[in-house]
Amino acid sequence: MNIAIIGAFFLGMLVVGIFSLRKIKNASSYFVADRSGNTPAITGSLLATIIGGSSTIGLAGLGYSKGLVGAWWMLVGVIGLFILSFRLAERVRSYAVYTLPEILERQYGGNLLRIVASLLIAAAWLGIIAAQIIAAGKILSVLWPGHLDLLMIIAASVFITYTILGGQYSILRTDFIQSIFIILGIAVCLVAGISAAGGLAGMVEQLPESHFSFPTSPDFSAIDLLTFIFFVGAAYLVGPDIYSRIFCARDRSVARRSILFSAVIMIPIAFAITFIGIAARVILPEIPPENALPALVMNSLPTGLNGLVMAALLAAVMSSADTCLLTTSTVLSADVIKPLWGSRITEKNLLRLSRVMVLIVGIAALLIALKIKGIISSLLLGYTIYSGGLIIPVLLGFYREKFNLNAWGAVISIICGGGLALFLKFSGHDKLLLITIPVSALLIFLGSYCARKAFGLRKTG
Repeated sequence: MNIAIIGAFFLGMLVVGIFSLRKIKNASSYFVADRSGNTPAITGSLLATIIGGSSTIGLAGLGYSKGLVGAWWMLVGVIGLFILSFRLAERVRSYAVYTLPEILERQYGGNLLRIVASLLIAAAWLGIIAAQIIAAGKILSVLWPGHLDLLMIIAASVFITYTILGGQYSILRTDFIQSIFIILGIAVCLVAGISAAGGLAGMVEQLPESHFSFPTSPDFSAIDLLTFIFFVGAAYLVGPDIYSRIFCARDRSVARRSILFSAVIMIPIAFAITFIGIAARVILPEIPPENALPALVMNSLPTGLNGLVMAALLAAVMSSADTCLLTTSTVLSADVIKPLWGSRITEKNLLRLSRVMVLIVGIAALLIALKIKGIISSLLLGYTIYSGGLIIPVLLGFYREKFNLNAWGAVISIICGGGLALFLKFSGHDKLLLITIPVSALLIFLGSYCARKAFGLRKTG
């Protein structure tokens, strides 16, 4: 029965992609769904994108291993979305572009900056797409153990296919459906998990007090929280996948409302998923943390219902994967290849190129997933590279004239900030990662000043 449920879910997503194919008339249709998204569509797509593998499998794993403080993985995103809604959403939508690197080009000028930013985004988001593929494989492997690699290939093939077919129209439609599945699935898991663990009182009795400590705990210090805020939360404030939803909004007010509604809904969801992980710790104390959610589903729900909830978890993963996949492919097509080729790329050729890039990026992410096989580690690597290099240049770009910044300073900040974050991450100096943010800020000011002196650039403003 579970095979039929999962098979029907996969088939349904492919059917949506096929029907969305006829809506694709040009690059605008493929990249931003003709900027036609209303508030329910954009809100649903945002939720489905955000509540992906990291916020289901990964977050439940953090709840399992660290307790209530694990909720910060999503709550720092709520903080980022609130700031984005009240301060930047309408300005971002007013640019009327396809990608975040195009905003940087509007802010500072220069194709070099656009290309450098695009390459960093692509490098970071490959890890994030890979994390979603890993999560999909781990969900399916609970139903069919011993075939993790094959299951990752099957799941990746489905979302790559419907993304190639219908682009942003496919994603908005599948995301709205998937967001409903996701919320219902989380609710069922929460009720079943807490009940099987003996209620909240039983969970408190069987686990150490530190597991319910908040906002910090012995296993999660204030430094860990700040790292989450600056490297995970900041990716919500300035994130190519989040901005891709804004670009699809019908107008600026739709963009602002959708982000605000998504942030509010995410708060109870963050604690719900964390409590699911804590309940799994009581029921199944010897399993790997990232298996907590799917293992709880299989142990606490009857056959048939557990298949439906697994489909909901797959919806969460694939809705994040498809957005990140299209975002990365669009960035490479529109912001790297097109500027290099110039007028030789027509609108029709750009559309064809984008579909080819979806396939190439999807295969590359799948290969990374087959090698890494760790969800949170893959996500943190992607967020670290991205936040270290791009957060400061994008945010300060909104005030470029006031601070007399230029494209050379932004390029230096992106390359050195992202490179430093990558070095610290791979060398095992995670506690020093926070220094990449002030270093990135220092470099953009210093680089801009040196460029003005070297090239005789005038001050702006």
